[in-house]
Amino acid sequence: MSNTTNTPRRIGFIGLGIMGTPMAGHLIDAGHTLFVNTRGAVPDAVAGRAEACANAAEVARHADVIFIMVPDTPDVEKVLFGEDGVAAALTAGKTVVDCSSIDPIATQDFAARIAALGCGYVDAPVSGGEVGARAASLTIMCGGEEATFEAVRPLLETMGRNVTRVGDVGAGQITKVANQIIVALNIAAVGEALVFASKAGADPAKVRQALMGGFASSRILEVHGERMINRTFAPGFRIALHQKDLNLAMQSARSLGVALPQTAGAAQLMNACAALGHGQDDHSALVRALEALAQHPVMPDTHR
Repeated sequence: MSNTTNTPRRIGFIGLGIMGTPMAGHLIDAGHTLFVNTRGAVPDAVAGRAEACANAAEVARHADVIFIMVPDTPDVEKVLFGEDGVAAALTAGKTVVDCSSIDPIATQDFAARIAALGCGYVDAPVSGGEVGARAASLTIMCGGEEATFEAVRPLLETMGRNVTRVGDVGAGQITKVANQIIVALNIAAVGEALVFASKAGADPAKVRQALMGGFASSRILEVHGERMINRTFAPGFRIALHQKDLNLAMQSARSLGVALPQTAGAAQLMNACAALGHGQDDHSALVRALEALAQHPVMPDTHR
């Protein structure tokens, strides 16, 4: 870890949602001065500990490193290049770190436009959900020039335990798409297993407990299997956002000429969940689509 970890810096943070709020909080806890901007009011966890800015340009004017954590590619483009966007106030030598999960090709374009202003760019999407964001245990997958990455690594390490530079700009987003493929397929597998076990007459909680000691054990079985059984679908990471990520996977696969049949199936299950009205639920609620197909829930929604 860099020996500059504890050096106070002037940091911008744009996007204080479920993930962004605890991430920004860790930067404040590490002693950095934060300038923030978000839709609506600044959350209580950050308000009073950071300086609220009227727009993204004001954040960029005050900060040397600007973090972005917003939902989708158009949101990042608006933050960077829209009216009163980050680019309008950048001066040479500053760095943009985008922790959003967006299109890798668009990321490369954004980075080139920021580089033309004499500034650095790192794509640094994260994995670990709300639990990981709160615990500062996120996995952070990075793309960018090595020197630029090393300069911001200490900041990333305040928010995550596994911080890896995968390659040049865009490599972080490619890795995040791969991550979301794996996570979606695992959620679908756990959901199918628990629906099967429940409909066959076994106690799904005890089935999960037994499987946790074997080769089928996984973080998804541990965390999201428990959500499926306890019917706790308040988001950590919303179905709608995972839909977006799987759409990115399928679009990229088409452009590469790669077949992703299992990913396509998981994407359709996410679409079914959204059609059933669960788009704002946690992505573990993918099990609801499987339950609808089986006409049998893992557990009734009254179970707690």
